[in-house]
Amino acid sequence: MRLAIIGNGAMGGLVRALAEAEGHEVARVITSRDSSLGVDEFVESLRGHDAVIDFSVANAVLKNIEAAARAGVPLVEGTTGWNAREAEARRLVATHAGALIFGANFSVGVNLFYRLVARAAELFAATDYAAFIEEAHHARKRDAPSGTAIKLRDIMAAAVPARDIPVASTRAGHIPGTHRVGFDSAADQITLTHTARTREGFAAGSLLAARWIKDKQGVYEFSEAIDEMVSADSELI
Repeated sequence: MRLAIIGNGAMGGLVRALAEAEGHEVARVITSRDSSLGVDEFVESLRGHDAVIDFSVANAVLKNIEAAARAGVPLVEGTTGWNAREAEARRLVATHAGALIFGANFSVGVNLFYRLVARAAELFAATDYAAFIEEAHHARKRDAPSGTAIKLRDIMAAAVPARDIPVASTRAGHIPGTHRVGFDSAADQITLTHTARTREGFAAGSLLAARWIKDKQGVYEFSEAIDEMVSADSELI
C-alpha cells in the first residue's frame, strides 16, 4: 500500500516503521510543521494514497477527516478523545463520499477482549455481582478514562443497563496500557485483564484496518471490521 501518516509522535513513528518493515510505501508524513498548509494544499497532499493513518491530536481530527474524504482516500483514525463529535465526523464523510474507520483501540487483542467482556457481562447480568473497570496508562496520555475503558463500559452497560459501572483511571510513568474488568461479590471476585506489552499491537491493527477499508466507502468502527474478519475466517488477522 501507498500510505500517508498524520502525526510523527510515538505512535506515528511506530506505524511508519512497521509499515515499511511490511513492505508498504510511506509516501507522506504530515507533522505539526505542516500546520501552515492551506486547506486545498492539505487535501492535495493526501491524494494518490491507498490510505491515511492518523495518530495526531483530538482537536485536529475533524480537519483530517474532511481532508482525507475530499482527497478520496480512506482514513484510519487512531486518535482518541474526539468522539463527542462523532456525528459531525460522520456528516463530513457522507458529504464527501469518503471512508473512515475509527476505534477506541486498534489492538486486535483488545477487540477480541471486547467480545469476551460482552459475554461475561451477559452471564453476570442476572446476578448480584457488581461490575467495575480499572485502567492504567503512561503519564503522557491526556484522556481519562481511556477510550477503551469507555467502550468497555458501554459494552457492559448493554447487558446490565440499570447498574452504574465505575471506572478508575491511573496515569503514571511509562505504562503502555492495562484494562481490567471485574465482577465482585461478598463471596468472590472474577476479573478479566488485557495488558499491552508494547504499542506495536496498536500499529499493527491500524495497518490491518488500512488494508480492510481500502476501496470501501462509509464509516466503520474497528470492532465491526474485527467481527467481520472473525466471522469470515479472514486471513487478515
